[in-house]
Amino acid sequence: MISSDPDPRTLTALGVAGALEAASVPRATADTLSGLSAHPDARVRARVAAHPNTPVEVLGLLAAAFPREVLGNPGLPLMRLARPNLLGVFPAEGMTALLSLPEVPGWVLDGASRHEDFGVRAALAARPGLGAARVEGLAGDAGWQVREAVAKRPELPEPLIRQLAADDDYDVRKAVAARPDLPGDVLRTLVTDPHGIVRASVARRLDLPLDCMLTLGADEDPDVLATLARRVDLPRNVREWLSGHENPLVRAAALQAWRVPTTWLERAEHDADPDVRAALARRPDAFPDLLTRLAADESETVRRAVLERGDLPEEAVLSLARSPEQDIRLHVASAEGLAPAVLDALLLDADTAVRTVLAVRPDLGQGRLARLAADPDPEVRRAVAYAETPGDAVLAQLAADPNAGVRRAVAGHPHLPSALLPTLADDPDDGVRLSVAARNDLPGEVREGLGRDRDESVRAEAERGGHSV
Repeated sequence: MISSDPDPRTLTALGVAGALEAASVPRATADTLSGLSAHPDARVRARVAAHPNTPVEVLGLLAAAFPREVLGNPGLPLMRLARPNLLGVFPAEGMTALLSLPEVPGWVLDGASRHEDFGVRAALAARPGLGAARVEGLAGDAGWQVREAVAKRPELPEPLIRQLAADDDYDVRKAVAARPDLPGDVLRTLVTDPHGIVRASVARRLDLPLDCMLTLGADEDPDVLATLARRVDLPRNVREWLSGHENPLVRAAALQAWRVPTTWLERAEHDADPDVRAALARRPDAFPDLLTRLAADESETVRRAVLERGDLPEEAVLSLARSPEQDIRLHVASAEGLAPAVLDALLLDADTAVRTVLAVRPDLGQGRLARLAADPDPEVRRAVAYAETPGDAVLAQLAADPNAGVRRAVAGHPHLPSALLPTLADDPDDGVRLSVAARNDLPGEVREGLGRDRDESVRAEAERGGHSV
């Protein structure tokens, strides 16, 4: 039972039970509640948020996590009388949390509309069910983010749509341009908007009239033209004009349409810009011979676009396996279902990392593993020791490897022939013998010998009887 106010300096260290009790005392002081507002337990902070003696500034900080408790605080009516602009001290996070509640009283909406943070006012402007008067007021807000939020509301009276379509800020006009209920004359005004981002928004509309397409087809902004070029419903003359545009961004976008003439594909393959050839590589109807040629393209951009596909012919994969970029070859080396020719090409890769990734493939086969077991790099040879079924001959080769790290790895292999255990148990490297001692399939005489090992760790491991491998 708490009989007096605890020291505010110790409140955050107070146990949960004691803190909950302190936050429930009817006459708890503002200092006590302020201290408890930083308690690590959420239940304590929630109780502080609901206490009528909690200071307004503390309530504002707690509102982000506990909006219901703050809104239901019985002390709020008196606080509002004392401080008419009470919500003005609430941080933006707290106010937006209050606005996210399904039912919010009008005085909170009023406070949000006067809040100095435009993010709060924008959150209010996006709230469903606002009255017409509030929406109209927010449409004239000084913050463009607020007006943009109004422009995105599902339902707006036509006068407001027209007002926002003439807004000084292009982001507001862009939001208007995406509205499905845009009047035809307003749409045609936005087609000639001074800012390209607005015209590009118009160019995305599914219901774009034919005359607007023709107007946008003569646009000077490459981004607008590229947006238009991606449409599947362009008139033939507009599509052909965009496919041969001087800007590569536009030509690449024209290749992203669902259906294009075969002559375009042939022309795009020889385009001077790699971004156009990369767009060609991403087309679902790119035929195998074309993909094979693009996989050997001089541009890294094109080769990476080919790499994104999951339907490459063997010749294309083989070209990528010989790519100058290490990460492309690594990607190929870890891919599923590689053809034998690709595996053989990767075996000769000059990069140790590629050969190491290759060594742990389950489909490599014992012949290729034997070649990697003789690799000049010990990292590759050690990777072979982790292969699932390298075969007895490869395991014997690795057990005699000059590198102790390789021998340590092979000493723990689950399929290690028992004939190799005595040799490895007598290895000069302590780590190799420790790996052998950890096996659970050691013959008794081998385990006994390791129990007399010169290294204490090896003896202790052998005496424990071994573990699963």
